[in-house]
Amino acid sequence: MPGATVVGMVDAGIVERVRELRPLIRRNALRAERERRVPDEVAAALNGTGIHRMNVPRRYGGYQTPLRTQVDAFAEIAVECGSTAWMTLSQAGVSYIAALFPDEAQDDFFTGPSGPDARIGGTLIPGATAVPYDGGYRVDGASAFATGCHHADWHLLTAAVTPDGGSPPEGPPEMIWAAVPMSELEILDDWHVTGLAGTGSNTVVARNIPVPAHRVLPVGPMLAGQIPSKANADDPFYRMPVLLLFCAWAAPVALGLARAAMTEFGERIHRRGITYTFYERQNEATVTHLQVAEAQMKISSAELVAARLTAEIETKARDGAEYTLAERARIRAESGYLTRLCKEAVDLLASAAGASSLQREVPMQRIARDINALSLHSFMNPATNLEIYGRVLSGVDPGTPFL
Repeated sequence: MPGATVVGMVDAGIVERVRELRPLIRRNALRAERERRVPDEVAAALNGTGIHRMNVPRRYGGYQTPLRTQVDAFAEIAVECGSTAWMTLSQAGVSYIAALFPDEAQDDFFTGPSGPDARIGGTLIPGATAVPYDGGYRVDGASAFATGCHHADWHLLTAAVTPDGGSPPEGPPEMIWAAVPMSELEILDDWHVTGLAGTGSNTVVARNIPVPAHRVLPVGPMLAGQIPSKANADDPFYRMPVLLLFCAWAAPVALGLARAAMTEFGERIHRRGITYTFYERQNEATVTHLQVAEAQMKISSAELVAARLTAEIETKARDGAEYTLAERARIRAESGYLTRLCKEAVDLLASAAGASSLQREVPMQRIARDINALSLHSFMNPATNLEIYGRVLSGVDPGTPFL
């Protein structure tokens, strides 16, 4: 049974358990990219560390792991493979959303064959419709960018509620998350990308699937802090805003990729010279000294930003403190800004790594493509996030409800 190896374990050693898998993740990073999904043995090994329990309620055998520990665990994976880290954090993060569903739904998620090690995927992209019926909904349509769908037990489909045979309501439709077993969904072979290719973020399709009412979570009220789970309603751990959590969860992927680029570059400069110059070793060149120092300063700055936003999210949850609009916008801006710092560091190092680094077997080229893909994500895009924060600082509407 998945997760059987973690019986009796606690989250205190989860970073160390994940770190032990880094050689396995590194050996399979190129394979994940080529096969457009994380290899089964890597996904199973990570599941065996208990990493998917980090946001599962303790009453099911979950850990409710401190956010700082989660960030450290994801970064360990990202140093070896950005795709594997993104898939893992997506599933572990969506388990947090699953814990906000009605308690009956949580029983479905976390007492099934996989227990608290259940892997749950989902996206915020509304591609499906939900038609009310018998107190529940019939869900039909596609959900794009379904990261990790090949290894998931459940998927949370974002769907727009549509009246059965009636006229669409005026204004924006009601949005829900509908939890559907992955076995009931079709996976399209449409994940052909140049960055984070190993995430297996294919489109999944629902074809008129019935979803009972207890497996539905209204998106709007949830983003406003209203959750139907009675068991978790007063737990400080589940007071952390989901959208801000994803800012924190995304940070270690950027940091891990940047750290990996620094390590890779540091190893290469002792083995190669600079072609068409008198430098027999790249590490002896002044330009190299300037490049590594600049890159490391950017990475260190990004680390400070990540630590600050992570601490603020945890502290406010512990104290029950409210966020101002400016604080929410700043945290989202910080997520994009640290991603930009990491991308700038990687771009600098990749541009100095020489033409031999273009070979697919050399990690540097994959790191550069993965960090570029990460910075294009609509929720972490640096320019978009800075604009949102700047709008708030300027006293105008942020232009988005996703804060």
